[in-house]
Amino acid sequence: MMRTILMLFFWALAAPVAALIGFPASFIMGDVRVLYRLFMWGAQAGVWITGVRVETVGLDQFDHSRSYIFMTNHVSNLDPPIQVPLIPKRTSVMVKKELFKVPILGRSMRMGSMVPVDRGNRDAGIEAVRAAKAAVAQGLNMIIYVEGKRSFDGKLLPFKKGPFYLAVECGVPVVPMTIVGTHYTMPKARFAIKPGVVRVIFHPPIEPKDFGGRDCLMEKVRAAIDGGLPEECRQPSPTTADSQTSVAARS
Repeated sequence: MMRTILMLFFWALAAPVAALIGFPASFIMGDVRVLYRLFMWGAQAGVWITGVRVETVGLDQFDHSRSYIFMTNHVSNLDPPIQVPLIPKRTSVMVKKELFKVPILGRSMRMGSMVPVDRGNRDAGIEAVRAAKAAVAQGLNMIIYVEGKRSFDGKLLPFKKGPFYLAVECGVPVVPMTIVGTHYTMPKARFAIKPGVVRVIFHPPIEPKDFGGRDCLMEKVRAAIDGGLPEECRQPSPTTADSQTSVAARS
């Protein structure tokens, strides 16, 4: 619990300092990269304070100068501050609209082209996809939690269709990501963070020419993310599932 409180205390102090330095630099130079880098450093430092250590796999599998849509699983509130700073280039995120009301943080997110999302409003969801498309058109990356909410047990939930519509509309490559370990360090519905090792896997990018349509792309992304999960969290293959059903029927 103490490490969690230290992290929150650090973030409470670091955010105003980052804003104090980053806001003037952004306005003078017309470039938010200074502000973005300060907040990314603060996110990484806060996670480090909790005793969570991060391993990455596959960062060398894609061209860091290009823009991508990163699609990932979601099991913990720790996922964004761990994953976003790891992605090369400036990256936008779909964020709950309520967070835009937080002083300093909300202003910073707007300057960073973060996309507000109202999960309970379908029309607002369509608008969020448009805003995300505009961010990608600026040359930014986009990271999307394709399940739409956190998983309790680490297994994949059904995917939302919006991210795949966005990918087809934008015509940029998709990089599936798997995060493993935050379900242990900070599972859903728990405040305290336990020290541990978190692994972030960047799977090979899927090029637009290989999408094969939204449903096909969804299947490819799901297979990639699921393949990076621990064995106990993976979904059984169709062959395995059919075999289990057959055994149950005979019983």
